[in-house]
Amino acid sequence: MTTVSALSSRKGRNVELGLLVFAVAIVALAYINVGVAVEGAVPPSLVAVGTGFLVITAAFHITMRLRAPYADPLILPIATLLNGLGLVMINRLDLANDRSLAEGMALRQLMWSALAAGLAIAALIILRDHRILRRYTYLAGAIGFGLLLLPLVPGLGVENYGSRIWIAVGPFSFQPGEIAKIVLAVFFAGYLVQTRDALSVAGRRILGLTLPRARDLGPILVAWMLSVGVLVLEKDLGSSLLFFGLFVAMLYIATERTSWVAIGLLLFGVGCWVANLLFSHVQRRVLLWLDTFSREALDTSDQLARGLMGMASGGMLGTGLGRGRPELTYFAESDFIIPSFGEEIGLIGLFALLLLYVLLVERGLRTAIGARDGFGKLLAAGLAFSVALQCFVVVGGVTRVIPLTGLTMPFLSQGGSSLLANWTLVALLLRISDHARRPVPDPAAPNPVASEETQVVKVR
Repeated sequence: MTTVSALSSRKGRNVELGLLVFAVAIVALAYINVGVAVEGAVPPSLVAVGTGFLVITAAFHITMRLRAPYADPLILPIATLLNGLGLVMINRLDLANDRSLAEGMALRQLMWSALAAGLAIAALIILRDHRILRRYTYLAGAIGFGLLLLPLVPGLGVENYGSRIWIAVGPFSFQPGEIAKIVLAVFFAGYLVQTRDALSVAGRRILGLTLPRARDLGPILVAWMLSVGVLVLEKDLGSSLLFFGLFVAMLYIATERTSWVAIGLLLFGVGCWVANLLFSHVQRRVLLWLDTFSREALDTSDQLARGLMGMASGGMLGTGLGRGRPELTYFAESDFIIPSFGEEIGLIGLFALLLLYVLLVERGLRTAIGARDGFGKLLAAGLAFSVALQCFVVVGGVTRVIPLTGLTMPFLSQGGSSLLANWTLVALLLRISDHARRPVPDPAAPNPVASEETQVVKVR
């Protein structure tokens, strides 16, 4: 005899609270460790920074209990820990350059963290159902492509170190490509939900690979031309790779056809090869990638060489927080924050750090599997893949797997635009996971309101 019983979904908020306490404790311990190693005493700024970070974490957790009680309990602690560790390393670099808390970047990073977390909290409160975003599919596409091309506007876009990926308004600068990846993920999810049936139709079979019909190649060709345009006009390999890779990945998830992946890789490879033949800035990046320690490469830039030597000096276990020399590498707090960590926490510590990103991506993909609607599945998978691809591009660049790019490590790197984008991404994943894990009402269960009305009728 088989008994079927309904299982109630666990909210997981107490688990989240315990993990958040553990994450804040790790951040506080690392902050103290840096102060003791560099200055020989517990840093006096611990109270101010620790209180601010604790308030941000508590506010987000309370919002989760009230607005998204069934959301995944691991996503917020992982993002909190990564954000906190990035703050610790930025403070460590401030101390190495003799900058006080008021003068340094750590306080600004804490302020940007508070603003980004506040934006994510607002998104959770306002967006009660992620499926509403599907109504704005083509508006999201227009906004996303507009943000990608915004740095090309004369007088607004600025070129830094060969790449034109920033906009400047007065004293403030912003990288619109960080926001564009989220908006474009919404567009791709909405578009592919509508068109995946047509894109899944098989065409001719060549060399054991079933290719799509020629008339269905339009979307991927448009995405390819736009990504090549970003690569050529903005001189930014990272944004081009992230944008096109996101589209191809979501196209594969929607259609389950490997032929789209093969076509996408072929098109991107052709674009990069042509760009390397025609543009000097791409040739410089390739030179630094293939022959980092040659005289010609070092005369061009020794940034990558310094980062590699810093990680090599850290070895397996690292020099210890506060005991290395990561400040010798240019942009150690942003583009090269991974070598900064690698030098001081070693290869083992760096693997542990990367494992946090693996867990974050896994929880995002798990959310995609559990989502009950096609749009939510594609959006969660796209957001998770964008984090994975961005981590690969950044880590691959500083370890010579691929040429260097202008992207920053999510949550770790210094910069307001990156924090705003990635905390918003976390808010969307939390909203989708809340919908996916929320128990479905049992249609066979009695309706208490209807039962009361029946009883009233019987009494009468």
